[in-house]
Amino acid sequence: MINKTVVIHQPDFMPYLGFFHRLLNADLYVVLDNVQFVNSNRGWHKRDKIKSLKGEAWITVSVKKPKLSTRICDVLIDTSTGWRNSHLNLIRENYKNAAFFNEILPYIEDLYSFQCEKLADFNIKSIDMLLILFDIAIDQVFASSLDVHGKSNELLVDILRKVGANIYLSGIGASDYYDPAPYEMAGIKVMWQNFKHPVYPQQFGEFIPYLSSIDLLFNCGIEESREILRGGGGGGGKKLFNFLFLI
Repeated sequence: MINKTVVIHQPDFMPYLGFFHRLLNADLYVVLDNVQFVNSNRGWHKRDKIKSLKGEAWITVSVKKPKLSTRICDVLIDTSTGWRNSHLNLIRENYKNAAFFNEILPYIEDLYSFQCEKLADFNIKSIDMLLILFDIAIDQVFASSLDVHGKSNELLVDILRKVGANIYLSGIGASDYYDPAPYEMAGIKVMWQNFKHPVYPQQFGEFIPYLSSIDLLFNCGIEESREILRGGGGGGGKKLFNFLFLI
């Protein structure tokens, strides 16, 4: 039987490097857009971090306040605020002296010119931009387009069945909520990603990991960023080691 490895993850805004490394090792990305939107300091659906002279700085997409049970795919962007210009100004100010500012900025400006009503559409646009820059080609399916049911592990297994997966590649953080029984019953193996963040040349002092992937791109450029993401080190940085294992 031919293996089909699938990643299931929410459409977060301009995600960090670990998300894209997982996609390098998968055959399909299922956009988990039919689960509850997290509108709190625990969530990454509408925000991520860049590095500024003063340290980490949040960039947050303004959304219309949703009801508690609102799905990610139903969250609407708030067009009454100037969040697009605020983001661009913050990015320009903090990366204007980065080595590859002129190479990357046009992609960022093109992203922010994209007009849409829903947060998920804008987030997927940001993910697609980064997939192009990292040279990752992977098919995408939206969970909201599938006739799936259940919660937690049962929902994931139903999605995996519907897309014909026999391997599920998950971030190690999800292990706290992992119940092996539904996967075993469905004949699906679970593969865990233990992502080790690469260290690369970065502005403003001590290295800060787990920022939006645009930080790597501004500092190292497209070609070197692709090598670093794939574990080639580059720029004098440490290599990226990953330990994947099956259960």
